[in-house]
Amino acid sequence: MKFIQGSDRSQTHLFPVSLESSIEPDNEVRLIDLFVSNIPLSDFGFKLDFIENGRPAYHPKDLLKLFIYGYLNKMRSSRDLEKSCKRNIEVMWLMKNLQPDHNTIANFRKDNPKAIKKVFRASVSIAKHFNLIGGKLLAGDSTKFRAQNSKKNNFNANKIARHIAYIDGKLDAYHQELSVCDTSEKEHIEKEIDKHTKRKLDYQNLEQQLKESDQTQISMSDPDSRQMITRNNITEVAYNVQTTVDAKHNIPIDYKVTNTNDSKAMGNMLQRSKTILRSNEFTVLYDKGYHTGSEFKTADDLQIDVMVAIPTVPAQAPDPAYNVEHFQYDQQNDYYTCPQGSKLTTTGKWHKAKTYLFKRYTTKDCKTCPVKHLCTKATYGKGIQRSEFQAYIQQNKERIQQNKQQYRKRQAIVEHPYGTIKRQWGFSYILT
Repeated sequence: MKFIQGSDRSQTHLFPVSLESSIEPDNEVRLIDLFVSNIPLSDFGFKLDFIENGRPAYHPKDLLKLFIYGYLNKMRSSRDLEKSCKRNIEVMWLMKNLQPDHNTIANFRKDNPKAIKKVFRASVSIAKHFNLIGGKLLAGDSTKFRAQNSKKNNFNANKIARHIAYIDGKLDAYHQELSVCDTSEKEHIEKEIDKHTKRKLDYQNLEQQLKESDQTQISMSDPDSRQMITRNNITEVAYNVQTTVDAKHNIPIDYKVTNTNDSKAMGNMLQRSKTILRSNEFTVLYDKGYHTGSEFKTADDLQIDVMVAIPTVPAQAPDPAYNVEHFQYDQQNDYYTCPQGSKLTTTGKWHKAKTYLFKRYTTKDCKTCPVKHLCTKATYGKGIQRSEFQAYIQQNKERIQQNKQQYRKRQAIVEHPYGTIKRQWGFSYILT
């Protein structure tokens, strides 16, 4: 049987193949080269001034090309990119045979985070120019990326207190042993006491740092990271990346790396989307984690329509027929009407909850109501709290009810890039 044979490795060629002819006309590296070559790097904040003495520096455009190529080809490690410059013909063409070392590549990424984000914004502008972004329907969500910090090196006040209590117990035990031990064991016990005393001092220093800061956690290896619930009550020390995705081709138009949850993120996401699209004539879909009254007000101020899933509220009444949603609110006269026809009124006084103000509505009719036992377990009768943001919350509920089919598109839009980045590319953690 005949087989296809390779050529002799030592054979020379009369007409050697050039790098240019080795790269197909439609290869993606040509697009990267064209894109970066037309970016005004100085406007984006890349450092272009270098001293004349010493070894010449690599131009930021060349390093940016390598950086973008790496992300498109599942390579983030500076050492992997360094190797590719020596063995990957696409990278050789893109870099014109330049071979920066891994320190140079890593320092470029470390020193230019804001400039690189502006490059992302530039790519969004190009996609918009070529009508790849519809700009009418968006979806927002977040995903967790693990940090370079173990749970062991993440502390909160309770964890520190547990460690100190444990050490105090060990120290008490060692001191008791020291009082009854013989001379041969005394040196060993004193070393253990000294070791645990130093550990206790370290935890006390952490405790002091936590008290002096406005944070609830301290991460030792990656200071900005926080322990978060990733799924099904499983926690990781991670970052929470907020992302806004356009529905036309599932292209992300905005992202922000945070170390907080979703409850206060929507307003800033909408503001950035408005700036990027230069319009507010779009609708954005979110899951229930973003259901916050103050954020609905921000959306209304920006004149942007949002649809946020409504969280499930446990039944507040013994009989669900008497839950608050079945009480009719009269906005003009500011009172509620219960299913039995009684009016719940307010004194007009605003009460303060943790993050918002509310008014309380009650009625004296509860005392003689024949179905009070079905409506409430409170001795004095039913009480309804109405948030200062309730009108905006109600508007969201009505939009959801009127556009159920449109809202069902949320997951397919915003989860699509996460599937590519985390599952196909394998980027489930943050390097730095």
